[in-house]
Amino acid sequence: MANSFRTDRVGMEIKREVNEILQKKVRDPRVSGVTITDVQMLGDLSMAKVYYTIMSDLASDNQKAQTGLEKAKGTIKRELGRNLQMYKIPDLTFIKDDSIAYGNKIDQMLRDLESKK
Repeated sequence: MANSFRTDRVGMEIKREVNEILQKKVRDPRVSGVTITDVQMLGDLSMAKVYYTIMSDLASDNQKAQTGLEKAKGTIKRELGRNLQMYKIPDLTFIKDDSIAYGNKIDQMLRDLESKK
C-alpha cells in the first residue's frame, strides 16, 4: 500500500515538473501546445508513462508533437534530475491521451440526442 502511495506521489511530481519544463525550458515549436495530463509509474519507479494531449486534431500536428517530445526527452530527464531528489530518474515514454477527445465525442452525441427529442 505504501509503495502505491509513493508511485502516485512521484507520478504527480513528475507531471508537474514536466509541464513546467515544457513551458519554460523546451524551445521546440512542435511541443508548444502540449499539456501533460497524467503520469503512471512502474512499481519500482524505473519507468514512467507520460500521457499528453494537444489542442490540434490534425494527425500531422499529433505526429510532430510526438516527435518533438521524443527529441526533448534528454532535456526533460536532465531537468528532472536537477529538480527532483531521486536516486535514478525514470525512463520516459510519451503516449497520446485520447480521453479528452473521447469525452468530447460522447458529450456531442448526448447533445445531438437531446436536440432530436
